[in-house]
Amino acid sequence: MSLHPMKSAAYACAAFFLVCTALIPSVVAPACAQEGEVIDEIVAVVSDQIVLKSEVDAIVSNYLQQQRVPYSEALWMDALNELIGQEILKVAARRDTNITVQEEQVDQALNQRIEYMSAQVGGEEMLEELYGRSIVRIRADLRDELRDQLLADQLRQSKIQNVRITPTEAEEWFQQFPADSLPVIPHVVRLNHIVRFPDLTEEAREEAREIISAIRDSIVTGGGSFEEMAQQFSEDPGSAELGGRIENTSLGDLVPEFGAVASRIPIEEVSQVFESPFGYHIVRVNDRRGEIVDFNHILIRIDDSEIDPSETIAFLTAARDSALHLDVPFERLAKLHSQEESSAQLGGRVVDPRSGERDLVLENLGPRWLATLDTLEIGEISHPVPVQLENPRQAYHIVQLVLSQEEHTVNLETDYDRIEQFALQEKRALWMQDYIDTLRKEIYVDLRGKARSVQMAER
Repeated sequence: MSLHPMKSAAYACAAFFLVCTALIPSVVAPACAQEGEVIDEIVAVVSDQIVLKSEVDAIVSNYLQQQRVPYSEALWMDALNELIGQEILKVAARRDTNITVQEEQVDQALNQRIEYMSAQVGGEEMLEELYGRSIVRIRADLRDELRDQLLADQLRQSKIQNVRITPTEAEEWFQQFPADSLPVIPHVVRLNHIVRFPDLTEEAREEAREIISAIRDSIVTGGGSFEEMAQQFSEDPGSAELGGRIENTSLGDLVPEFGAVASRIPIEEVSQVFESPFGYHIVRVNDRRGEIVDFNHILIRIDDSEIDPSETIAFLTAARDSALHLDVPFERLAKLHSQEESSAQLGGRVVDPRSGERDLVLENLGPRWLATLDTLEIGEISHPVPVQLENPRQAYHIVQLVLSQEEHTVNLETDYDRIEQFALQEKRALWMQDYIDTLRKEIYVDLRGKARSVQMAER
């Protein structure tokens, strides 16, 4: 969101700082009413839709936390106008017969919204309690709103997709910032790697299978409590203490082997034993709503302490030799041979799993990564070394250092792509604001309450 695109160099530079570093945490502070202050009221009406003061306050609170600028009534009005603009786009999108959305898109957006809201308040039961209505009713209430939002998003994209920016415009945009206000980008690297997992011994596999099978028998035929068994035996540290309970999780966020079972097993039934990259599981699905599942599971990991990594190291050494001496592209080797699916699909590219950003802050990498990178120059490929990934199994990899950029103040020479992207975002935001201003002349908008008071004070 751009509260005031290009109107204030201070706001734009602060936003640019966030985009460049991606290091400042976002914390949304709840709005607290002062004595005698109105907690909520209607501050605008757009066509037949209302905008509440609490909605504007939430945006301002989040913005203040991220940008660290002082509060002002002008900033509050900017946030209000942003919300009014969103409502105007919804009205325009509903009227545009060329803009449509599929019900499957609405269902997906609805599932994601309910999942997010439930996570924020501690589960669906708490959400129902806070809203005073069932999840079914909440979904029904949100459906039209989300459909309108999707329509508005499509309208916005259709209007800005042809807005482009020239190198001269990008340079002029960047040069508006005083040199002493430009952000410092920390030392970042870009990496590719090829990952292999040593084969687990059949003895270790059989031992884990026997343990999880005995646990399942104790539950299914012996009448044992799934929750108590999970607390006692499960080796998933994130859920064991909770009786193996994991609430409101998207099937798409689960590894494929687990998601396949969780998507089809009858509710409240204990699954057969199955294997994932983490080990052996049993799962009991408590509730399933579309792509969202609530389940308990028990994990027994396969002991990898006795594995022999020699074949894995030899395989990676051969892959390294192919890249260095036979000119086989590293990206091709990664797609063919890396056993880390997420990076293999990207030709071995290593990205931040939270943001998807390819530029990785060097100091945030673990000690094993740092020790490996310390031996490399740009373009070089490491020898096979152990690595700890999200998958708990012992893994080995070879690493290619693609780029290493020392800490520096952002500049056109080294950071043009970032600057161009952000300048384009600002240009599109300005263009869209002009479009919304034109629509505002045709669509009914009425300011009320605090908005009217602030508007009167500004005159």
